[in-house]
Amino acid sequence: MTTPVKKNPVLTAAAAVLLLALIISTAVVLTLHLRFIYYHDIDALHIEEMSGMPEETIRENYDVLIDYNLVWNRGPLRFPDFPMSVGGETHFREVKRIFDIFQILFVVSAAGMCVLWLRAKSLRDGLYARITGYLCFGITAALGLFALIGWDRLFVLFHHVFFNNDFWIFDAATDPVITILPDTFFLHEAVLILAVVLIGGTAALIAGIKAKHKSNGGIPGSA
Repeated sequence: MTTPVKKNPVLTAAAAVLLLALIISTAVVLTLHLRFIYYHDIDALHIEEMSGMPEETIRENYDVLIDYNLVWNRGPLRFPDFPMSVGGETHFREVKRIFDIFQILFVVSAAGMCVLWLRAKSLRDGLYARITGYLCFGITAALGLFALIGWDRLFVLFHHVFFNNDFWIFDAATDPVITILPDTFFLHEAVLILAVVLIGGTAALIAGIKAKHKSNGGIPGSA
């Protein structure tokens, strides 16, 4: 007869947090790398008309910004076609710091989950995955509802939470790069992040339910 594996609530909570961190960081890192969304928005949001620049130039400057935000890039941000104020440069540096954190978090959380899964038999019932799934649904529902009610307010709140200055309020006269970065583009990025979190949460919940069913010897049970 198989000896029941003793559950460890602390380990379960740690695994749930790690998996949640992995799903969220994956969503952010994936969105950062999917440049085709912005390329599509150049035409969809009439960015050429807004900025007075051809699409090729817009793409080149956007690519420079994305390359700057990759964690292994330690060089300064220099747009080929836009000047920058000191405040603008400071803001982009702070944004890069946030992206760096998410990229490092992705690697750390993925490694941590692999170690826990291989070494902790008490996690095989999938409870941590079900907890993470429910958390993902809650986060997606809350932020999605907030965005539907007022995207502008959510956008402003985000900047107040993550930045302790007002350098994110760009003046096109001193930081003309803002003319190629409309708010609606950031809305599209936010929607993608929430969609990936929702997909990740759904996958975690399904995996957790299957693991519970398997640990019960095939006897159906509540999630």
